[in-house]
Amino acid sequence: MSIVTISRGSYSRGKEVAEKVAEKLGYDCLSRDVVLEAAKQLHIPEVKLIRALHDAPSILDRLIGGKEKYVAEFRNVLLSFLKKDNVIYHGLAGQFFVKGVPHVLKVRILADIDYRVFEEMKRENISEKEAYRIITSDDEERRRWSLHLYGIDTWDPTLYDLVLKIGVLTVDCAVDIIVNAMNQPCFETTAESQQKLRDLALISDVDARIDSSLVERITASNGDITIELIAPLKKRQEMTSMVRGITDGIPEINSVFIEFKR
Repeated sequence: MSIVTISRGSYSRGKEVAEKVAEKLGYDCLSRDVVLEAAKQLHIPEVKLIRALHDAPSILDRLIGGKEKYVAEFRNVLLSFLKKDNVIYHGLAGQFFVKGVPHVLKVRILADIDYRVFEEMKRENISEKEAYRIITSDDEERRRWSLHLYGIDTWDPTLYDLVLKIGVLTVDCAVDIIVNAMNQPCFETTAESQQKLRDLALISDVDARIDSSLVERITASNGDITIELIAPLKKRQEMTSMVRGITDGIPEINSVFIEFKR
């Protein structure tokens, strides 16, 4: 049992690869399901969340943390799905949120720019020049998004265990390579790796429930949560009660330690 995250650009055929891998392995295949559930939890339209997840941050967003709220809930929902195991996820940011979890195979799917431009031209009935502008602009938006939130460039190959370019390499070949990699012992789920994922899910759950401006850091180990808060001395008792009220509603937490930044 294990997990695959597939990072892909538009018209890379990554969705097709993900669905075929899921079919071969008998795994669940997730993408839009995560967005729909997160939008439901946030009580916002799906399109609003999609824009927040895909568009690069504006100056206003950086000042008021607009996107961070949406991203926190998106991460929370995604990890709640992934911790069930036997999942193929293709979409935004999967590789960021499972960093350090050994049984996750992180894959990047690429395709020739000429192929991507041709597909955009066909779909939108536009010129080659306009299609090229749209494709490259979309790539840059996603890159800026990840750089802003995580200081990570999505085009950096070191983020991934496999980087596969569709072209000479067919979709079916890419599927076979991924399935073969999943059968290697290094990607088997262990009790330790599953606990690591559960701890990440706990962190994301707490993070999604607490105002991010109040939190310096959240860590977890074997279900024990440590929350470092930012607050003046006179507000600390009030904030402690607030956090206790939130964490008491999460049954997976064994214990909570609250610390304050001096």
